[in-house]
Amino acid sequence: MDKMTFIVPKISCNHCVMTIQNELSEQEGVISVSGDAGGKKITIEWKPPLTEDQIRLILKDINYPAE
Repeated sequence: MDKMTFIVPKISCNHCVMTIQNELSEQEGVISVSGDAGGKKITIEWKPPLTEDQIRLILKDINYPAE
């Protein structure tokens, strides 16, 4: 199991955090997603076969690319 916090500069409000949470929660392997709109951070816990690169690609695809 892996856990990582991503900085997502395009987060501007809690609605952005909820959008990201909803999209990522649908992915196989995602265990939990939490966010901090003020800090522009998303913390994701996941297990294989999902990878960090795949998560970054999903974030980019939904227009919230991580740094």
